[in-house]
Amino acid sequence: MDARAAMSKPLRSVRVAPPPLAARAAVLLLLLLLSALPLSLTYTYEQDVFAINGLYTALGSPSLPGWVTNGGDPCVENWQGVGCAASNITAITLNGISLGGQLGNTLANFTSIITLELSNNNIGGTIPDNLPVTIQRFFLSGNQLSGSLPSTLSTLTLLTDMSLSSNRLSGDIPDVFSALTGLINLDFSSNNLTGPLPPSMGNLKALTTLHIQDNQISGTLNVLQDLPLKDLNIQNNLFSGPVPPKLFNVPNFQRDGNPFNTSIAPSPLPAAPAPSPSLSPSIGHVPSKEPTKSPDVPNGNSPASGNHTIWTVKFVGYILVGVVSAVVIVLMVMFCVSKHKDRKSKKEIRKSKKDVYPKNKIGREPQRLGEAKIKEVPEMKEHLVKPMNTVEKASNVVSNSSEELKVNASMKAPNVAYNAKEREATLYSPMRAVAGVITKKQKEHVIDMGKSDDFVEEPLRLPQSVAPRTEKVTVSPSVRTKKGRVPSLGKIDLRTTVKSFSVASLQQYTNSFSEENLIRDSRFGKVYLAELPDGEILEVLKIDIDNSRVPVDVFLELVVNISELSHPNILALVGYCAEFEQRLLVYEHCSKMTLHDELHYVDEPSNALSWNARLQVAVEAAKALQYLHDGRQPPLVHQNFEPSVVLLNSTLAVQISECGLASLSQLSGSLHALFHYEAPEVHESRSFSDRSDVYSFGVVMLELLTGREPYDRFPSTC
Repeated sequence: MDARAAMSKPLRSVRVAPPPLAARAAVLLLLLLLSALPLSLTYTYEQDVFAINGLYTALGSPSLPGWVTNGGDPCVENWQGVGCAASNITAITLNGISLGGQLGNTLANFTSIITLELSNNNIGGTIPDNLPVTIQRFFLSGNQLSGSLPSTLSTLTLLTDMSLSSNRLSGDIPDVFSALTGLINLDFSSNNLTGPLPPSMGNLKALTTLHIQDNQISGTLNVLQDLPLKDLNIQNNLFSGPVPPKLFNVPNFQRDGNPFNTSIAPSPLPAAPAPSPSLSPSIGHVPSKEPTKSPDVPNGNSPASGNHTIWTVKFVGYILVGVVSAVVIVLMVMFCVSKHKDRKSKKEIRKSKKDVYPKNKIGREPQRLGEAKIKEVPEMKEHLVKPMNTVEKASNVVSNSSEELKVNASMKAPNVAYNAKEREATLYSPMRAVAGVITKKQKEHVIDMGKSDDFVEEPLRLPQSVAPRTEKVTVSPSVRTKKGRVPSLGKIDLRTTVKSFSVASLQQYTNSFSEENLIRDSRFGKVYLAELPDGEILEVLKIDIDNSRVPVDVFLELVVNISELSHPNILALVGYCAEFEQRLLVYEHCSKMTLHDELHYVDEPSNALSWNARLQVAVEAAKALQYLHDGRQPPLVHQNFEPSVVLLNSTLAVQISECGLASLSQLSGSLHALFHYEAPEVHESRSFSDRSDVYSFGVVMLELLTGREPYDRFPSTC
């Protein structure tokens, strides 16, 4: 037994010894695996490292924390603007840090990138053809990118948001949107893109925001009509043709600056444009005007069959033929009536030579004037399209007519002297209304007496001693229209270089004085932004009703006085309009921003004016007032100096508005309301002087210093 026991002990020790060695080896191996596992999970994928190294090199190796041109670990080392998911780069966001260079050709090597934001930098070159197919948000706006849009955009099937605005991209928009059905927001604005919208845009069934303004894109908008758009901006392009009715349901639809209807005058002849809109039913889109004319058309279109469609087209054609025939008949009747009136007028004139112009013949003049106006229909159509090219001609006409008016007054021939009320009655006579000539544009021709001068000259045999003079032209102030004095274009042209605008042209340039063009409210009216056909930007002060009651000759004298103001810190006058009892002034455009806006409507304190900027504003505003008080004769008192008349452009250059307009409120009797900016003596006696301007300037300077509006001592009257 002892031997067996002795033999068993060593055998037991041999069996027990191996397990500790195996356990140690297993533990060591497990530790090695665990230590290696975190490194493999956090180390950036090699292909992404290669792609970001190439992008960094193409950008010119800017100073970015962590970024290197070769190797590195973006996800572990927290490179600036880099976002990762595990070992893959998923986002690069580097906005507004003055990056330069180009994008390079390694973007397609990113394996999982979702967001690429490099907006508001100085990146140049072109958009590379090789783009990462995994990208969803692609933002390169506000750079210097040029060239055309790459056709490989069609491979970005996961794209939801893309902005390439404010670059130098050119060429046509490629037809690449067929597969981009998930695209929600698209912005190509402020580039030089041309050509029509590609047909594949009709497949963007998720698109809600489309900004393509400030390009040269042409064609029609039909491809957009079935998209679920909520924000559409197509301003300042070359789109033509009718706007699809469905687009008017877009909540935010901005379309100004396109030649949709520029070939049609603001107030065209009623019969002329009638055929053009009715041609569209053949395309399949019936305008809103057609159902009101022919209620049977919808009933005929209700069955979806080819026969009914053909019948509808024929029905519309019959209507057009009838309308054209009616217009021709009316014109023929008017021609015959005018000839009859002409012959009758000549008989009366010959009779008047023998009868010293009896008073009962005065009524013949409107008929003659009306006939002359009917002959002017082709010239009026040309004038409607180009309202600015007849200012010089109008000046000459007024010159001749004014001299004849003076001669008539001196010879005391009441039956021949021009009667403004009769002329205005002629302009609104039923005969002219039937002819379709009387529109909103008609009063532009009130002063155009060129066609009616023969009626005045024929009965008058002017002696040589009273022959009309041409070296100096002045409209007689005694000749009045129904509501005021006869507008004197010739008088202004001889004394100043400002232009005379028609109401129709200003309506066209300001989009009919729409709210979209409203820049600001002035004490004398509303100020609208105006864009001329040549691209020049102006602003139009539409003087309100109270201040527009001044006589025309007084208003024209005011225009002359304002036009003589010449100083870099005073808003310059470009032109005026005095038609249809309206008083409008056209100025150069400085800015939409005023000092009041800068002081009281700043979003963040960091955007407030610096002290240097405030000092610059104070100095330039003081120079403007000094010029008004001391730099011209006679001195001019502003009377309305406040922060809202101090205009600031992007470089904080100052221009003072409303100079010389204070007399409008005095003439119209409208009261001032700037009690907290006016001097005490102004409140008591309503007496203005250069000292009261200086007082107002001091209040504005205090507001500029403190950022607070002045205390109103008269709250009950404001």
